[in-house]
Amino acid sequence: MNISISIETYGCSMNYADSEMIAGLLKEQGFNITDFKDSDIVIVNTCTVKTPTENKILKKIRELEKSKRKVIVSGCIPAAIPELINKFPDFSFIGVNVTDIVDAVLCTAGGKRFVRIHGDTHNRCKVSLPKIRRNPVTEIIPISEGCVGSCTYCQTKLARGKLNSYPEELILKQIQSAVNDGVKEVWVTSQDNGAYGLDLDIGPDEANDSGTSLPKLLDKIQHISGNFKIRVGMMNPNHVLDFLDELIESYRKNDKIYKFIHIPVQSGDDSVLADMNRRYTAGDFKKIVSEFRNNIRGITISTDVIAGFPTETEEAFLHTIKLLEKTTPDVLNISRYWTRAGTKAAEMKQHPGSLTNQRSRIINNVFRKIALENNRQWIGWEGIALISEKAKSGGLWVARNFAYKQILVKPDNDKNKDLLGKEINVKIKDAKFCDLRGEIL
Repeated sequence: MNISISIETYGCSMNYADSEMIAGLLKEQGFNITDFKDSDIVIVNTCTVKTPTENKILKKIRELEKSKRKVIVSGCIPAAIPELINKFPDFSFIGVNVTDIVDAVLCTAGGKRFVRIHGDTHNRCKVSLPKIRRNPVTEIIPISEGCVGSCTYCQTKLARGKLNSYPEELILKQIQSAVNDGVKEVWVTSQDNGAYGLDLDIGPDEANDSGTSLPKLLDKIQHISGNFKIRVGMMNPNHVLDFLDELIESYRKNDKIYKFIHIPVQSGDDSVLADMNRRYTAGDFKKIVSEFRNNIRGITISTDVIAGFPTETEEAFLHTIKLLEKTTPDVLNISRYWTRAGTKAAEMKQHPGSLTNQRSRIINNVFRKIALENNRQWIGWEGIALISEKAKSGGLWVARNFAYKQILVKPDNDKNKDLLGKEINVKIKDAKFCDLRGEIL
């Protein structure tokens, strides 16, 4: 079909997985996937987690409206904020129901409008859908969609819904197929990997034997044949506590798993965590970090914090600073609190933006010192690293070692011009707060 389509993606790895499937479904039907400037139809796959990202997306689609482009808006924003549909009457809309994209494109190409933001996504498995990988050596594999939480500040559940765990056998089959295609890195992703399988358990007596927990899934992925690494995505602390020893054992015995764990804490104050409805304490987070560091050499700890939640007092804020100084995470995603329509936190008395901005800056300054000190401990390290992508500038490549540390390397001869997917011997020569600088040996 002589219709060219471009896809612009915002947000998390799950959104990128959706975009890969959208591209795959369209290519399967004969559409051309191309760059923005050459496209007849533009698909904008949206994210609703942060207000700044949402504003950036809205600015983009307003520009597209002025340029009279044919546009399909997909992803979390249409599903979570349906009133947006009426603001752009010339655009088509779907939510996270990616299998509706072919119908949406056919309608839009024919000059008609397609709107279906809540398609049949529950009980529909995305694992086996066709895809075009954004990075040919990285497979983004969704193991579930939705969550079992009800955080008072988050809109994502409005879009993704309740937890829908995908069948283990389909996940394993897709990973094996990806590895056969030459994939070197598998990202295990979802809204909350720790919740995987909770909706599949038959009952309390059978839950432990159901084979549906994250550690059991990881153990089975480890036995897939091929040379590849596994990056385990975000999991909430309350779920990790339910299988902490088992998860640590999976990491300890499985060489294919990057020694990297993403456990968002959001606040170091228990009262604020309760108001966020996070279902764990700061002490629980400290326990998880401590146990992993005691058992897994070189483990990289990634976490998230929110600055300026409505009930965050100055004392509560200082508790977050102290928690970061105590646990010294290697990676920190800092979010200023923003009100999100339809959430309970939006009904609370809000802090002024100047305060949330100030607290975000303070956290960032504290973290940069922690991260730089952590990274300097890697100077002099030598070992194997996988080249996973090309850096955005400087002619550099991004390599990842066993702990998923980001190592920037520069090719030093013609042999090293195309390194994607290759394993290299590297020595760490320098460290910045955000990455390591290496030399290919």
